[in-house]
Amino acid sequence: MKLEHGTPREIEGESMRIIGQELEAMGIVLPAGCEAVVKRAIHTTADFDYADSLAFSPDVIEKAKAALAAGATVVTDTNMALSGVSKVTLAKLGGKAVCLMADEQVASEAKARGVTRAVVSMEHAAKFEGPLLFAIGNAPTALIRLHELIEEGIVAPALVIGVPVGFVNVVEAKELFIGGDTPYIIARGRKGGSNVAASIVNALLYQMVHREGF
Repeated sequence: MKLEHGTPREIEGESMRIIGQELEAMGIVLPAGCEAVVKRAIHTTADFDYADSLAFSPDVIEKAKAALAAGATVVTDTNMALSGVSKVTLAKLGGKAVCLMADEQVASEAKARGVTRAVVSMEHAAKFEGPLLFAIGNAPTALIRLHELIEEGIVAPALVIGVPVGFVNVVEAKELFIGGDTPYIIARGRKGGSNVAASIVNALLYQMVHREGF
């Protein structure tokens, strides 16, 4: 068998075609915006479980796109997720992406209080101005503290992407948002990761901005 070379765009396009074909064979039909998110999560992981596990709040895609169009700040809980977000695409909409996990003040405060950096980073990010999108792919403690901040009326995110991976408090942290008033895209269960969080952000961005090669 001869393996053919292709451009990144051609390879991605063929991958998406295969994913769409397999979703169709599984009898899975999703709204256009949600389908794009599911496909990119699958493209990132090669895991079709995301077709079932990703939960979307009502009208979340349009709400998220409106926030991005208004120059939202995307807050991640890992530098890995930050590196995966297409910051060039985000900048075209007047937005930016940040991660405070390596911030010296966050680290110092977390140590003094005996809590995780993820907790303190959410508290600091909650003070940012403008629309906020939180992309949590690693730390359930970030998701739990974010939910507390929402309940306390300190922050009102335009979107919470809750896809931390792991075994301790992961499922419970995600379920805090299911059915709530905050717009969310949540991966039920244990699966997720920083790469999935970034892929969901990118899926939203790519619906809005045409990419000139990559």
